[in-house]
Amino acid sequence: MARTAANGQLKINATLNGLRTEDVANKSSPNNREFLFEERVTEPDELSGPAPKRFLHSEAGIQSLRKCASPDEQAALGQTHRPRPDGGGSRQPRQESFEQAPMYVAVLTYLGFGIVTLFGYFRDFLRAVGLEKCHLAQERQEQKAFVPLYQDFENFYTRNLYMRVRDNWNRPVCSLPGPVFDLMERLSDDYNWTFRLTGRTIHSVINMGSYNYLGFAENNADFLKTVVDKTLQYGVGVCSTRQELGNLSIHEDLELLVAEFLGVESSMTYGMGFATNSMNIPALVGKGCLILSDELNHTSLILGARLSGATIRVFKHNNMQSLEKMLREAISSGQPRTYRPWKKILIMVEGIYSMEGSVVRLPEIIALKKKYKAYLYLDEAHSIGAVGPTGRGVTELFGLDPADVDVMMGTFTKSFGAAGGYIAGKKELVDYLRIHSHSAVYSSAMSPPVTEQIIRAMKCIMGKDGSTEGIRRVHQLAENTRYFRARLKEMGFIIYGNDDSPVVPILLYMPGKVVAFAREMLRRKIGVVVVGFPATPITEARARFCLSAGHTRDMLNQVLHHLNEVGDALCLKFSRQKYSSRPDLFNETEFELGS
Repeated sequence: MARTAANGQLKINATLNGLRTEDVANKSSPNNREFLFEERVTEPDELSGPAPKRFLHSEAGIQSLRKCASPDEQAALGQTHRPRPDGGGSRQPRQESFEQAPMYVAVLTYLGFGIVTLFGYFRDFLRAVGLEKCHLAQERQEQKAFVPLYQDFENFYTRNLYMRVRDNWNRPVCSLPGPVFDLMERLSDDYNWTFRLTGRTIHSVINMGSYNYLGFAENNADFLKTVVDKTLQYGVGVCSTRQELGNLSIHEDLELLVAEFLGVESSMTYGMGFATNSMNIPALVGKGCLILSDELNHTSLILGARLSGATIRVFKHNNMQSLEKMLREAISSGQPRTYRPWKKILIMVEGIYSMEGSVVRLPEIIALKKKYKAYLYLDEAHSIGAVGPTGRGVTELFGLDPADVDVMMGTFTKSFGAAGGYIAGKKELVDYLRIHSHSAVYSSAMSPPVTEQIIRAMKCIMGKDGSTEGIRRVHQLAENTRYFRARLKEMGFIIYGNDDSPVVPILLYMPGKVVAFAREMLRRKIGVVVVGFPATPITEARARFCLSAGHTRDMLNQVLHHLNEVGDALCLKFSRQKYSSRPDLFNETEFELGS
């Protein structure tokens, strides 16, 4: 990486982006289609000598790499670092927990899956001889010789395992999905192959599954007045793409607001969060490029990477040694067969991982990205609005400069109570995507009332509506998260993730207990989301709780009370660790054992 003592604006840009001056000079023309994601040629001295891992992974190493540019150079670039509200700089994340279950739990889990699989094959035999009716749609006899549309085991799993527990998913909600909601009662007379509604409603079910982190999925008439006004002014739909007749003034207002909120130069919004990843990644990388993807990345990131045609390599979750090893190998070996340097190396991570509740180790990834001159794609679908002192995501949580992230992605479907997503970063990046992104060119523009809902929520968080309601919700979510996680640990549940994460997975492990847990919690009027194989590893089925600023302390205490009882009844408290309700009184890192 170039030293910050270099002169001139061109040298400053090269320094902050990890590029050589001649690279920037050759590619700074606006006519170049890849003016942001330049092809990189590794210098020989970059591969000499072992990497100083101990220094790199220390706080001092991260600070020295992150602050390689002086304030004057950052000011010249126009991207000075936003300080944290408390005046501090980068900080270490809270503790993350991934406790392993006892061996007997894994054995019983495999045994449980083995038993239901054997019964599945027995039931298939009964269907084959005509002793049991098969309710599943079947191919016609003349289609038997065709290539099957689905793999055989997928059909087996669906008809013999999933169908028996299908009542725990796709429950019809008939009210606002806020902190509490109403469910339509349904029954099945054929073991969940079909359902019938009873006409009764289950009222006041506590919602512990929605991504309504800040409680903006609401129907308060006072809060939604501006949304109503914009609906009357613009209508509900646009019926055109942004590049034709669908570019409204409120779309541009939203993009300016998003850029200001994130502290970046520019942003672009899209009508669908999933397509924001899957349709934009192919516009940024292609054949001859390398994507280094975290093994727990979301399906939208995986699909976008596959559609791009780039080479994909997966590193272990949040494992910096694994990532650095792949970066070294990619630079030293180059592309397969030809050994040419990769055109681009793109690291793809998430801010908060929605199944594990873990937070990305962003300071270390940025340090590696700068050291090896790679690019960073950060998906903040679950972290934007939900973490950080003012809700600005993981960059604020760690006190980092947003300019250190090349591509910032996020969605409006969670913290903002709306729909759609955004890509943010340098102006050159956004201008490039306006022309080359399939999601920008071919998809319909965002609905005006949805756009106004995002603007309303974002202004509330920023305090631009003249109130402190937004920041109160951010702090309330953080308080609820810490309280809920601490109480679950005290009870003896094994939970995954970071103490700052509002996504709280409780490990249930055994398939029978997953079903019993979901049904019993609903009987107690608590709506939960349970997840099992193949969405999770076969031995790590779980219930995923999502905290909200709309949850009151009484609601959380009620949920915790029932969790404690259900956990005892179903023997779900597998943790072997002892947690104190006052962990701040003891920090084992501050003590050393005598020799």
